[in-house]
Amino acid sequence: MAKIKEVRCIRTRQNGTWVIVKIITDQPGLYGIGSASEHYHAATVVTAIEQSLGPLLIGRDPSRIEDIWQSVYTSGYWRSGSILNAALGGIDMALWDIKGKEAGMPVYDLLGGACRAAVPCYAHAAGGDYEALVEDIQRYIEEGWPVIRCQLGGYGGGGFLPDAIKPRNPWSDTPAFDDEAYLEAIPAMFEHLRKKLGFGPKLTHDVHEHLKPQIAVALAKRLEPYRLFFLEDALSPEQIDWYRLMRQQCTTPQAMGELFVNVQEYLPLISERLIDYVRVRVAKGGGITPCRKIAALCEFYGVQTAWQEGGDNDPVNQAAAMHLDMATYSFGIQEENGFSPHELEAFPGHATMEGGYMYPNDQPGLGIDIDEEKARALLVSDQVRSFYAAEDRRADGSVVRP
Repeated sequence: MAKIKEVRCIRTRQNGTWVIVKIITDQPGLYGIGSASEHYHAATVVTAIEQSLGPLLIGRDPSRIEDIWQSVYTSGYWRSGSILNAALGGIDMALWDIKGKEAGMPVYDLLGGACRAAVPCYAHAAGGDYEALVEDIQRYIEEGWPVIRCQLGGYGGGGFLPDAIKPRNPWSDTPAFDDEAYLEAIPAMFEHLRKKLGFGPKLTHDVHEHLKPQIAVALAKRLEPYRLFFLEDALSPEQIDWYRLMRQQCTTPQAMGELFVNVQEYLPLISERLIDYVRVRVAKGGGITPCRKIAALCEFYGVQTAWQEGGDNDPVNQAAAMHLDMATYSFGIQEENGFSPHELEAFPGHATMEGGYMYPNDQPGLGIDIDEEKARALLVSDQVRSFYAAEDRRADGSVVRP
């Protein structure tokens, strides 16, 4: 019977924000990897794993995944949070990787087997104006993507006023975000898109929590005629009770969850059917073990999964999400994630994308590995630093979430 003998982290990507956990057993060649990436606190996660949680695992049986998860989760008494969940998520994925290798089966087979041929994904289309946005959407349509997210530039695009009236001592010299401007711009954008493209393409939009709750409800209601696939993060986690009013007001499908790190954040949204897609990041949810429970809960309440990916995620987290997608009946859609060729070279066995679908391989475990030499080569030492979320502000200087 294998025993855990070493737990360590590998920091990679150009800016060092990817944290890959490697759990090595006392059996020759038997190890597993998982994603503990934390864009804003990578060094803190490494410390948590190597100095606090890792020593707790030495000598334990890696096959006892549920027991290890519960033990690590409560090991520091206080639960949840971005750092603990990321660390625990990386450990959990690595344990599932080991279990799959021991069994000679892909993780999705351990989870019950494939219930779909491949994983449909949605793409990110954006443009600074209507013409550029339509061109980007049409490119994705031609490539075969089943669902496409539409943004007027970056997050909050359409709501920034370069000529906003500011105080005489403005706190920012950048265009101010205005909720009412956004409320006008986004329905107008979808009006244009539907006239230009029709109702064939399935389209989404990400508010990224920029709006005041009342405006978010009004936006969801005004977007109803354009039949979105879903509206993402219309509200911040601190304001999720407003989803009850939103549900009463309109039928626009809602997606929420990429900032969730506690069961009490998503449990009422699922059990009360206040959202249609749950978007927890697998690592931030604590790994495969809790996320398969989320997926099972979703099935009973008619909610679907749309695990969060995005530009700061890594190929190992993507692989873990894909295995859940393959074996989960409540799966809805998977967010795309674009990696450079050099990045993918460091992760042999990574998921493959073709025509808007993601495909696993048939290798045991997660099917993905890490070439540590190539991973180290990705790092650029003078770019490894602390990162902070973008800070948009309203005209009076107050911060816009997130």
